[in-house]
Amino acid sequence: MKIVLAYSGGLDTSVLLSWIKENYAAEMIAFCADIGQQEELKGLDKKARATGASKIYIDDLQEEFARDFIFPMLQAGAIYEGQYFLGTSIARPLIAKRMIEIARAEKADAIAHGATGKGNDQVRFELTAAALAPDLQVIAPWREARFRNQFPGRAEMIAYCAAKDIPVQASAKKPYSSDRNLLHISFEAGILEDPWMDAFAPANKDMFKLSVAPEDAPDKPEYVTLDFEKGNCVAVNGKTLSPLGVMLALNKLGGKHGVGRVDMVENRYVGMKSRGVYETPGGAILHFAHRQIESLTMDREVMHLRDSLIPRYAELVYYGYWFAPERLALQALVTESQKNVTGTVRVKLYKGNLLVAGRKSPVSLYNPHIATMEADPTQAYNQDDATGFIRLNGLRLKVAAKVQRKDS
Repeated sequence: MKIVLAYSGGLDTSVLLSWIKENYAAEMIAFCADIGQQEELKGLDKKARATGASKIYIDDLQEEFARDFIFPMLQAGAIYEGQYFLGTSIARPLIAKRMIEIARAEKADAIAHGATGKGNDQVRFELTAAALAPDLQVIAPWREARFRNQFPGRAEMIAYCAAKDIPVQASAKKPYSSDRNLLHISFEAGILEDPWMDAFAPANKDMFKLSVAPEDAPDKPEYVTLDFEKGNCVAVNGKTLSPLGVMLALNKLGGKHGVGRVDMVENRYVGMKSRGVYETPGGAILHFAHRQIESLTMDREVMHLRDSLIPRYAELVYYGYWFAPERLALQALVTESQKNVTGTVRVKLYKGNLLVAGRKSPVSLYNPHIATMEADPTQAYNQDDATGFIRLNGLRLKVAAKVQRKDS
């Protein structure tokens, strides 16, 4: 049997690599996706082989992540439960997709992951596999009682690695877990399981990696311009950039000014609530600026239709249905809605705040001559017409009021 494992080189996936190889009598192929986590990947090849892998793939997927996953999602204006920019959610289908490609190339029988049986990630990995490779077996050791019985805690994992001469650096467990990629970094579990605990208190400043605390941000605001073409940001401060370049530039700018911090209690797909703290500096700027250029260029009914679908689209991403037909259908609508979302937005960054400081577009639907409170030189709008407009729209209200007043 040949199995492709999502591997990071940490304690958990090192144990998984060895344990799966032993218990499934399998040849193990390790796969590590570089999606902007900024972790040290040097030496990972040697470590994976020493742990039992016959081969390891370390793939830089950052540009693909930004271009084919982050940007289409931002075009949709997707945000889960009004707060979460879906940083972890959108990364999982890309990782799973690449695992499946490797499995095909290596003629593997299965893929394996280290997601727990309580979280969302297991669903995201496996729904992607169901959509792209329904014949591939998926191995999830955390959902096997024999694995959980053998490793009830971190101490047993460390002891296992020592007995097997697995090269891991065992350190004291952090008081929270974190997950980083190009779009964000998330923090959960440990001390964060108490929703009354103030994650943004000065004592917790060292937890954050991508942004300064708003109170520590510069006292002077900074302005940034974003150029959009068909709903995608193509330049920052006049400099043309790839999607990856846009994310890197905006992460730096947003982080400098403490932008994009979120602390929320969210609803997991598996049924429980969880508390998460997030840093999404670049994503927050993009989401905000994108909405500003849409306000200038998007037809009202198209905007309201797309907006009505944002919660559904966000749920599909959060739940793991990126490759499902309904998400692809929604994306087609989103793409159509973005064909005229072109122009420039100027944003003011100041101590955690995002403020619009200007917007312009060669295809703007805003006409100051029509909107003006002064005499309309275009004569496009006759105020007398509003009388009939209001009378017709008020008819049902008048009929209902008379009937209900009579009945009461």
